[in-house]
Amino acid sequence: MNSYVPLLVMIAAAAALSIGGLVMSSFLGPKRHNRVKLENYECGVEATPAASGRGRFPIKYYLTAMTFIVFDIEVVFLYPWAVSFHKLGLFGVVAMLSFVFLIAVPFVYEWRRGGLEWD
Repeated sequence: MNSYVPLLVMIAAAAALSIGGLVMSSFLGPKRHNRVKLENYECGVEATPAASGRGRFPIKYYLTAMTFIVFDIEVVFLYPWAVSFHKLGLFGVVAMLSFVFLIAVPFVYEWRRGGLEWD
């Protein structure tokens, strides 16, 4: 049980800081709401003009987000494989080739949908 005490202290400190930050921001933060602040906003992308209220956003935003996620996951898994490449042998090569193939499928999908074209 003694070996878990530092972990429990760290979890309690993280919870106290996060909850304390949320509570303090609700008390100290400005509360001036107007029409502009209540409009939809998604990383600088304007909603389509025909949509009112909770409008729809262009697919370009979601394709850009998907590109980031796909390549981020690929790098996260490729780095440990590259570090222990010699220890894994043929099994590691086959596993990584299948992984790269599975990662290439969403990449090709996004490429075909025009997610890599910046007009």
